[in-house]
Parts: sequence; structure tokens; C-alpha cells
Amino acid sequence: MIIVASDAVPLPMPMPFRSRLPPLVLLAAALGACSPVFNWREVPIADDGLVALLPCKPDRATRNLPLGSGSTSIAVDMTGCEAGGATFAVAHATAEDAGQAESWMRAWRIATRNQLAGATVAEVPATLPRATTSPAPVRLEVRQEGAGDLASTRMLWFAQQRGGKTALYQATVLGSPTSADAATVFFEGLRLP
Repeated sequence: MIIVASDAVPLPMPMPFRSRLPPLVLLAAALGACSPVFNWREVPIADDGLVALLPCKPDRATRNLPLGSGSTSIAVDMTGCEAGGATFAVAHATAEDAGQAESWMRAWRIATRNQLAGATVAEVPATLPRATTSPAPVRLEVRQEGAGDLASTRMLWFAQQRGGKTALYQATVLGSPTSADAATVFFEGLRLP
């Protein structure tokens, strides 16, 4: 006996499977649209060899950073992005020699501390493989109460001599990331050549 397609009777779908189909399709569509909050990636900084681990696609900009009360300012390249309630950034400048690097780094840290007036600031020596010892790496931790909440900032200043010049860096996490280990991943992801 030959059955023609038009004579075929579709078999009914079992009721429990039919009732679960739309929620399963919706769940699959929702999962496909999700993206991680922290999408870590290696990012080269300012063609000097430093590689930073950033949690999102970075933006880049250049600005002049005033140093001290005089008219001295330095050009600083900025690379950073926002993810999980915090800003992750690396600033970079190039000094002509070790003496200039030391004075710029000191002035940069003082200018930053002046902007943080009223905050609890802890500044401690730090280490970073292949960073110069002069200027030495320094870590800054800031806790500031304002408008009923606690804002935090963590910074790491460090330098490296490259081709007769000194590259200066400031790595910053501004705010409190939603992931407790995000700041640690960022700072531990800084790699000098």
C-alpha cells in the first residue's frame, strides 16, 4: 500500500513537550543575547611595549596634564573603558631622561593627591616586574565618603626605560567593580616587555 502525502495524518505532539517549547525558545534567545560584563582583552599601550588587560573595548584620548602651579604640562595618552560599575584606565607619558621622569612622576602624584582633598589616601611602595627603581612604583588607595556612599580609587604609578627615554604610567581603577576580583585582575594583567 502506498500512502500519498496528502493522505498522511500528522501525529499530534505530546502535550507536555508542546507546552514547554515556547519557554525553551525564549530562554535560548535570551541566552544568545547575553554578553559578559567583564570581557577581558590584552591591549597594547602607547607603542611602548606595555600590555594591559582591560575588561572592555577601550577608548583612547590624549590630554595635557598640568604639573604643579606653573605653566608646565605634559601630554598624556589615555586608554580606558567602563565595565561593571568602574572605570579601568592606563595613562602614559614619555620623559626625556631619568631626572625628568622622577620629577614628573612626583608632580603627577602630588597633582592627583591635591584633587583628592578630604579623602583617606594610603600611598605605599609597589612592585611590577621590569619597572624602573627610579622612579619607583607606587600604589595609591583612596576611600572617599560623599553623598552617602563610598567611592574608591586605586592607582599604580610605574616607569620603564626604553630607548634612552623613560615611559611613565598610571594605571587606575575608579569606582567599585561589581566583581570583587576585577581590580586585582586588571593590576596583575599589566605586563612590561
